[in-house]
Amino acid sequence: MTVNLKSLENQINVAADSKTAPVTQGTRYVPSHHRRILCIFPKYSRSFGTFHHAYPLMGNVRAFMPPQGILIVAAYLPKEWEVRFIDENVKSASRADYQWADVVIVSGMHIQKPQINQINELAHRAGKITVVGGPSVSGCPEYYPDFDILHLGELGDASDRMIEYLDQNTQRPQAQIRFETKERLPLTEFPTPAYHLLNINDYFLANVQFSSGCPYHCEFCDIPELYGNSPRMKAPEQVVAELDAMRQSGNLGAVYFVDDNFVGDRRAAMKLLPHLIDWQKRNGYPIQFACEATLNLAQSPKLLEMMREAYFCTIFCGIETPEPNALHAISKDQNLSMPILKAIQVLNSYGMEVVSGIIIGLDTDTPETADRIIEFMRASQIPMLTINLLHALPRTPLWRRLEAEGRLLFDESRESNVEFLMPYEQVIEMWRRCITTAYEPEFLYQRFAYNIEHTYPNRIEVPNSPARTSAANIRKGLTYLANILLRIGLFSNYRQTFWKMAKPALKAGNIENLIHVGLVGHHLIKFAQDCAKNQESASFYSQKIVTKVRS
Repeated sequence: MTVNLKSLENQINVAADSKTAPVTQGTRYVPSHHRRILCIFPKYSRSFGTFHHAYPLMGNVRAFMPPQGILIVAAYLPKEWEVRFIDENVKSASRADYQWADVVIVSGMHIQKPQINQINELAHRAGKITVVGGPSVSGCPEYYPDFDILHLGELGDASDRMIEYLDQNTQRPQAQIRFETKERLPLTEFPTPAYHLLNINDYFLANVQFSSGCPYHCEFCDIPELYGNSPRMKAPEQVVAELDAMRQSGNLGAVYFVDDNFVGDRRAAMKLLPHLIDWQKRNGYPIQFACEATLNLAQSPKLLEMMREAYFCTIFCGIETPEPNALHAISKDQNLSMPILKAIQVLNSYGMEVVSGIIIGLDTDTPETADRIIEFMRASQIPMLTINLLHALPRTPLWRRLEAEGRLLFDESRESNVEFLMPYEQVIEMWRRCITTAYEPEFLYQRFAYNIEHTYPNRIEVPNSPARTSAANIRKGLTYLANILLRIGLFSNYRQTFWKMAKPALKAGNIENLIHVGLVGHHLIKFAQDCAKNQESASFYSQKIVTKVRS
């Protein structure tokens, strides 16, 4: 089986053939008719990144992060229209929701493809016009042959043409229509996401986007082709306004910058950080920040000092592999600008816990690779590593290379679409050994203990402000603590390891660290135990059928 990227030629390309003149930036189409729009974000299949094992410890939490993209679309739609938003990771759209709508809009990533197409089927049963946008359809329009309308690319001129079409048409089109963005809306003109349509308290983390695009060319990554190599930014004032809007929607604890690379444009980051520092000081440091950044951030002490003052506490770095020859092979030479372990120590010295991406199944892997990764865990003292099987995404250099080599496989019994150079079962076993070793309770808690002693004390001391000691925060903290002590301390199969950490923390009044380790560690340990039983996928993008889509 191969994916036919030329199948788009048979679709109606409204972006190119529309008789309607393109809408120029700065103008907005004003609708003539009332419409009811149902925006649905599809459910994720369970994976390492959904953090689902932590939710029972957190009271009302049902999902990981709000979906930024579709919330921006919901905010961009005409204010004259009624808009309803449903995140199916929180609750499923009902038959009444479909009946209410004139149009159903869906967005998502490749991993959500079955759920996206299922939503389309349910909407069509109700006779509704369906639209799909977002990163998956923008990368692979051929994945969605049954949708009425495809929105390809970012918010921009195509969005305005789509809105005009929906205003002027009430019936499903006879053939699929494609709107493709030619002129992107500048990020400085993006609306604040429609946070008023959700409850932040339903989510493990809140999130915000400052920039789009990345200047690097990692072989496996589709970001440069989807969003460009020249990062584009929002204005700092927009980010601050979004933080304020999020706080109005619920009780924030942490906010994750979902930028492809927070320091892709370091000058822009330097301009943003004083605004974040000022916002934190004015509001009593109500939240922690986290972000994704390249490891060479460690070479920017001035930037790190400002991030520390803004209370950035977690940095996700795509380290991918500790093997230098492998990094060079996947065009990740930016990780070689200084020794990896030294870079991690530098980030820790500013109070930032490092989270590492790790990829298994690279062409350079050998039978010794698993040993080297496990030794890297010990040496780096990184608690959380997203250990993922290599998967080739469309529109990446990796995809094109493997396609040319005849090494792309499409088999739903396999975890990856890559024909590895090592035997498939051996690669899977390497992955399973790495992830189960990483999250063996004693080993994981040792790495957390290192960070409690050597990383967290390097953070600034934040005030006991009203925002931090509010009744809502106290209730939330007590709920988390009670559930952790009960579910882990009494009923988990690693409770003895837990109490070795918990007793000293309770005695010292170090409740915040206890909660952090309890929540995050529980998910990691339970997920790894499921991996050992072959009950979880080895790749975020796994082709393997693990769970059924809701019927």
